[in-house]
Amino acid sequence: MANLSRAEDTAYTVYDIVRCRPDRFVDDEYAVHNKAQILSVRTVMWRNRRRETQPEKRVIKDEDKAYSKTLKRAVNILAAKPRAVEELRQRLLEKAWTNEEIVARVIAKLLEYKYLDDEQYAKDAALSAIRQRPQGRHKLRQTMARKALDREIKEKAIEHAFEQMPESELIDVVIEKRLRLKGIPETPEDNKKLYDHLLRKGFSFDLIREKVKGIRDGEFAAEP
Repeated sequence: MANLSRAEDTAYTVYDIVRCRPDRFVDDEYAVHNKAQILSVRTVMWRNRRRETQPEKRVIKDEDKAYSKTLKRAVNILAAKPRAVEELRQRLLEKAWTNEEIVARVIAKLLEYKYLDDEQYAKDAALSAIRQRPQGRHKLRQTMARKALDREIKEKAIEHAFEQMPESELIDVVIEKRLRLKGIPETPEDNKKLYDHLLRKGFSFDLIREKVKGIRDGEFAAEP
């Protein structure tokens, strides 16, 4: 009977096409039984043990040079498109030639010169989202949830966006486009499809019900 030594963090895969070989054990616990003319495949896996590793400390030989490079990269990133503070921080830390302390100094400088402003960034992002793709409050919350911003800042931005472009007007835009493509709903199935479409756009059920009633009352007309 042969024994295989057990090594940590190792997976053994045993493929045997044998004739009457004895059983094989791994640490007297796991067996591979082989019979004549039979392919026996047994994979023995050991779960990798979690190792707590300390994050690698970045060694910066010339901090002034690293600061200049980091600042230049930050300006280039912001020139491409606006960013939230946390989003920019993560982008800057992608490079091994800088570190958290240098990035913090760069961000402080950009905040001082108003190149970074999370509140304004959030307002612009929310307003741009509903301008480009008219949507309701629920959908906009999902859109803004992906932004690396404080929750309070995002909520204020959402409120500001709908003050500029009321939700009741945005849903009219969506309905008019839908009616141009599909026509006035005439059957219960058509009504359901319209409801589902508007719900996916993030509008509330009460607002949708009010607008669908308006369609039935002739407030909307499909363009030829």
